[in-house]
Amino acid sequence: MAKEQRRLLIAPERLAGAAAQAGTGPRLPLDSAETHYLQRVLRLKSGDCFAVVNGVGQLWQAVLEPPHARLLTGLDQPAQAQPAPCPELQLAVALPRRDSDLLLRMATELGIDRIQPLIAERSVAERWNRQRAAVIVREAVEQCERLWAPQLGEPASAANWLSQPHGLRLLATTRRHSPLLAELLPPRCSQAADRSICVAIGPEGGWSPAEEERALSLGWQPVSLGPTILRTSTAAVASAAALCSWRG
Repeated sequence: MAKEQRRLLIAPERLAGAAAQAGTGPRLPLDSAETHYLQRVLRLKSGDCFAVVNGVGQLWQAVLEPPHARLLTGLDQPAQAQPAPCPELQLAVALPRRDSDLLLRMATELGIDRIQPLIAERSVAERWNRQRAAVIVREAVEQCERLWAPQLGEPASAANWLSQPHGLRLLATTRRHSPLLAELLPPRCSQAADRSICVAIGPEGGWSPAEEERALSLGWQPVSLGPTILRTSTAAVASAAALCSWRG
């Protein structure tokens, strides 16, 4: 059984600045929040080992030497390296007033590659706090042991964003006879399986008729997530689970 590995996500640009020491691996200064996380939350002590990930597919073994983390190998010698997931899976969602934090966390844990907040005509979400959202995503990446962190987009007008190309574009809708999401995903052995896939989820009040008709006129395909009416957060998690399970 593989040993549980405590992880710390460090941005690639910070890792690039880690100073190499003669006879040892690079030493990375830790900020107060990272030190607190390692020592107070994970209960690591000086000399304990953990893993550093950069969120773009690489992992290094490290040892805690407060106020630094020392990598056991050079930056060009990661202990693990993983290519970018293919195809890219995107979740565009009009974030709800409640459960936004949980939605971000679960989409990250399930394996979504890009999360795009949308502002729809019927959106009622609270003001977007990017710093808080980034912290939630980072913590989820560390907890679920992903090597690739999802990209987090800035909130965008649904009307404008739905007008952009996104590979296979699927619009979650209700009260219309639409095929199930799983029925529109291409066979994994087909050439179409390499296209990016995006599922767009509307707000709690649903897409407005104008938004829905515009999206369909632009090539978005309507999909159903089942026979019941789902809350936005439930629909987003159900879509993420279906996409990531399909990609395997």
